[in-house]
Amino acid sequence: MSLDYRVTGGGPLRGSLRVPGDKSISHRSIMFGALAEGEIEVNGFLEGTDCLATLSAFRQLGVRIDTLAAGHVRIHGVGLHGLQAARQPLDLGNSGTAMRLMTGILAGQPFDSVLIGDESLSRRPMRRVTEPLKRMGASIETTEAGTPPIHIYGGRELVGIEYMMPVASAQVKSAVLLAGLYAHGKTCVTEPAPTRDHTERMLMGMGYGLERQEHVVCLHGGGHLCGGRINVPADISSAAFFMVGASVTPGSDLLLEHVGMNPTRIGVIEILRLMGANIELLNEREESAEPVADIRVRHAALQGIDIPEALVPLAIDEFPVLFVAAACAQGVTRLSGAAELRVKESDRIQVMADGLQALGIRTEVMPDGLVIEGRGYFDGGEVETHGDHRVAMAFVIAGLVARGEIIIHDCANVETSFPSFLASAQHAGIDVEAWT
Repeated sequence: MSLDYRVTGGGPLRGSLRVPGDKSISHRSIMFGALAEGEIEVNGFLEGTDCLATLSAFRQLGVRIDTLAAGHVRIHGVGLHGLQAARQPLDLGNSGTAMRLMTGILAGQPFDSVLIGDESLSRRPMRRVTEPLKRMGASIETTEAGTPPIHIYGGRELVGIEYMMPVASAQVKSAVLLAGLYAHGKTCVTEPAPTRDHTERMLMGMGYGLERQEHVVCLHGGGHLCGGRINVPADISSAAFFMVGASVTPGSDLLLEHVGMNPTRIGVIEILRLMGANIELLNEREESAEPVADIRVRHAALQGIDIPEALVPLAIDEFPVLFVAAACAQGVTRLSGAAELRVKESDRIQVMADGLQALGIRTEVMPDGLVIEGRGYFDGGEVETHGDHRVAMAFVIAGLVARGEIIIHDCANVETSFPSFLASAQHAGIDVEAWT
């Protein structure tokens, strides 16, 4: 379905808002709940198309999952060895997280599986996952380019390995650890920089023993996961759009409720604070092994900065909207060390640069980053998202400080991560509408 957005301004952003549940945790809640012994109840589950694809896939693998209410599901776990062969390829839509993590799980099964996705997912690199899994003894095939579909041949004995990741990636780390649940011996993953640790937190929360030291995490195969309850916090990646919107729009004072504050995910807050943002954390607490807080954001004058490379892995999904913040700041913002952005749902460096330039912002594209000359406002114009949900939402935020309407093309994939985005944006004070 073709879906475009039109933004004609808005603001200030005021009041309170709770964005949907964290996508990364929602994916994992279904996967780990399916592999647990006993029932798992999940509250705050994100009912976006990505996470629903994961839910559907596990139903096809023989797991009973009941939908009790909006965002509330009950998973009847089958244990590590209770999955059944699917009758057809598992279609994971647009979700790289689902495909990479499920490859790790299915590598240890006694049956064959095929993973497929949409046009965008079918172009994304999978060798970063399949190569370490093959070292563990898995039998996996992709296209010659290393892209989906992924054919996984079951019945292979896996052995634990010590894997040093060449590129920091929570998805690769998680895939190897999940295969390690089925491997003989010990599996260790060393990451070159910290990445989100939802997998480790959830495994430990469900009673599975892990060894963690600095950048190394290890586990032994042959354990089991226990049932229980998971409360999914609001997604900081979704909250980031409104953090930037409130920061750049005069008069804004917005409270974002119950947001996940995992220390491997708060790079967006640290970067915005370095730029001069007025961000206050309130009511900090911990739920289901994850830190949570309310975030109060008020308008502030932003300054361009050189983004520290150490923060890049901690904000990798938030850079589209951070580029919008940079365009609204005074001075130049430079990002480097972010080549990973080129293999997301789109080439986010080039796609965002093209969109910013279409709205009058000067940029310089680099192989691993972007230089943005801040101007404080955008011209009106039209931008192409190339089907990337985070690009679409980022340019909605740009519309708050645009001198003319912004038309944003190809926005249907916003449903993958933030199905209520339009209503939330309108509630917060953004003048945006959609049409097909």
